[in-house]
Amino acid sequence: MSALSPAENLPDQPYIHGFSAAEQARLVRQARFSEAMVYRDVDFSSGGRLLEVGCGVGAQTEILLRRYPELNITGIDFSQRQLAVARQRLQGSPFQERATLLHMDAEDMDFAPATFDAAFLCWILEHVHAPERVLAEARRVLKPGARLYATEAMNATFFMAPYSARLQQYWLAFNDHQLAMGGDPFIGAKLGNILQRLGFRDVQTQVKTWHLDSREPHRRQLVLDYWTELLLSAADQLIEAGSVDAQLVEEMTRELRQLRSDPELVFFYSFMQASAVV
Repeated sequence: MSALSPAENLPDQPYIHGFSAAEQARLVRQARFSEAMVYRDVDFSSGGRLLEVGCGVGAQTEILLRRYPELNITGIDFSQRQLAVARQRLQGSPFQERATLLHMDAEDMDFAPATFDAAFLCWILEHVHAPERVLAEARRVLKPGARLYATEAMNATFFMAPYSARLQQYWLAFNDHQLAMGGDPFIGAKLGNILQRLGFRDVQTQVKTWHLDSREPHRRQLVLDYWTELLLSAADQLIEAGSVDAQLVEEMTRELRQLRSDPELVFFYSFMQASAVV
């Protein structure tokens, strides 16, 4: 795999979930858990050179390499810590020769125009300061006719019943903190407008939803476990920032345990996936 780019001396940007080993492992579990929904309508079967923007710990990189054996992937990320984990994950893997991981600013990529045959972004634009700039850069380095897929959060859709007041208070604080950090937890709903404005063609968007109730108790439990892990992954950062206190986290966690044992639990969350052509 390639050496670091000239961005290697830049510090990591703040990240709402932090950079702990536990969080890095959670990202891998998240990718595998959501794989079926994320990739259901993604098609890179024609192969070629793929740009993965925000490859992080390589969780999606592994999936892309496994699902599309004709792809050669260049993954970029701003975090040296995440990239170190990604390189370790791919070390010795049968896919290693098809992956190049670079430390790079997605808002100012070190690639020539029309370099790549396709691009993939997943859960990254919600964390960057200038998502439109990232997508503009992706368009610049894609060849004419290349397709881009972007999968992103739309956190206003989150709902669980029975209503849990402390959980909702925590979730509002979570989103407010992400906005204060310069991210956008609602970026998913805006992808169509942004891609259209940047001059992409054939812009398409899909709403992908987890809506689970007593008809699928096992799957509902798996989603709740996944979501509990996601919520708690930000707790230390939110407490440190003063966005929540330890008591709220404790009460929110207690409500999640109560929801887990409620046979009438309803879970609802939608995210967005956009595709477009250069």
